[in-house]
Amino acid sequence: MALETGSLFPTITGDERPKAVVVAVQLTGVTEPELSSSMAELERLAKTLGLDPIGRLTQRRGKLAPGMVFGQGKLEELAKWTGGTGVIPAYEKPGAKKADDSDDETEDAADEADAEDADKPAVEPPVLAKVVLVDHDLSPTQQRNLERATGVDVLDRTSVILEIFHRHAKTREARLQVEIARLKYLAPRLREGGGGGDRVRGGVGGKGAGESSIELDRRRIRDRIAELRHELSQIEGGSKIRRERRSELPTVALVGYTNAGKSSLMRALTSTDVYIADKLFATLDTTVRRLAPPTEPPILVTDTVGFIKKLPHDLVASFRSTLDEAGDASLLLHVVDASDAALADHIAVTREVLGEIGANEVPTWLLLNKIDRVDEAGRAALAERYPGALQLSAKARIDVVELRDRLIAEFAGALEEAELVVPWIAQRLVHQIHERTRVLEEGHDDNGTRLRVRAPSSILDDLRASISRAS
Repeated sequence: MALETGSLFPTITGDERPKAVVVAVQLTGVTEPELSSSMAELERLAKTLGLDPIGRLTQRRGKLAPGMVFGQGKLEELAKWTGGTGVIPAYEKPGAKKADDSDDETEDAADEADAEDADKPAVEPPVLAKVVLVDHDLSPTQQRNLERATGVDVLDRTSVILEIFHRHAKTREARLQVEIARLKYLAPRLREGGGGGDRVRGGVGGKGAGESSIELDRRRIRDRIAELRHELSQIEGGSKIRRERRSELPTVALVGYTNAGKSSLMRALTSTDVYIADKLFATLDTTVRRLAPPTEPPILVTDTVGFIKKLPHDLVASFRSTLDEAGDASLLLHVVDASDAALADHIAVTREVLGEIGANEVPTWLLLNKIDRVDEAGRAALAERYPGALQLSAKARIDVVELRDRLIAEFAGALEEAELVVPWIAQRLVHQIHERTRVLEEGHDDNGTRLRVRAPSSILDDLRASISRAS
């Protein structure tokens, strides 16, 4: 790998979507449904990257094999999907006389496999997959060994998530955050090139051993991370000031698992154009809008980055300033995809991340979104399992209106219904009434415009005073 972090994703030309095989080890304590759900999620991540998952491969083990993740037999089975050898040849650094001792056990296993296969007729397996996706975090040695055994690029779960974040980051702050996480991921995976054993002359007058090229690259990465963190601190300072200016206003933060429908709900609540897409991590940048129609005081709604199982800790750390929006909020709306079979797991993951960033003490409402995809029996089961949770669909106007009314009642006081009569000479106030209240009915007579509205008592009193002055 080069020092630049343009992409962790393999470079593949052509219009056809690269085929990928998803592999995982079923560790002790992991059930079949949990394993299947996790692999299905990785397949969705792969599709977000433009890959075409064509198959799964699993093995039940107590732990990942130290050097090669799988046992030798399963490794050979995986190689049939890619056209690789299925064995890990002895690895030697350029210029070294002997392989790295840390891989001795792996190399011995590979040598034994070579000996066993020496008398077997050579069979050319069909090349199906261009990429292997592993539903675990891999060490640099494990990743390198799998690539050598399969002959294709190997991406672990963290690298897939990092690549998606890299592609979806729009603002300068999000790009800096992602680049820091990517550089920290890249540093231990730098490999010696053909001349990697050469050293740059060091010491006074050029004397001394100096640094090897890989040591120099790692130092450059450390320096680059320091530069990025300094630049990010300047941007975060501005974000902190903006949050402090908004601190006196009630703020509602949308949090939840990725693709739970937070951005769709944000658009419905604020009547603004917020980017939405049916893909994982479509939103990375914090968006703040006013609840619409506007209230007094204004209620701010914040959309935040989605969470996911096994979210890399470096990403959580890098996006801490973005996630601080949740910690500083007056209320959290925990949005869950009610139609997802793994919703309980998604709720647990979100609560875990909120605990990591210190936002678990903020008052929270659980919203079971996409309820239109759930049948009556399923809704009843959800109501029993999550009493007090609000079942809604961000696409149903009546559901959004009910949620909006509850938010207004929470921050501006209980809503009241009233009739307002605006004389013809004060018609300019009709527009203001529409902006500040929910108009239930509107008509006209000889006296002017008659409106039946719902709003907090404080707003109704202010509007009555304005009508009286204008009359």
